[in-house]
Amino acid sequence: MKNQGIKKHTIYKKDKWNMLTVEVNGKQLILREISDQWGEDCHTFLSRPEMMHWVNERFSKERFQGTDEELESIMEAFRQV
Repeated sequence: MKNQGIKKHTIYKKDKWNMLTVEVNGKQLILREISDQWGEDCHTFLSRPEMMHWVNERFSKERFQGTDEELESIMEAFRQV
């Protein structure tokens, strides 16, 4: 069996304490959210639609504390995964 490896996508990275990455390991998507306030949060998804459902709830316009451009940049980075 050939190991395809893990492909890592950086969604955003403000500094070494505030970042969000997605690792694609076969069919599994591992999302790591690192924050200087909460530490590290890790979510594992088995499909892109499942991950995007989480993304749409986590980064809803009502809850997002940033500009529309920042939000669109984050959403586009997730769509590229």
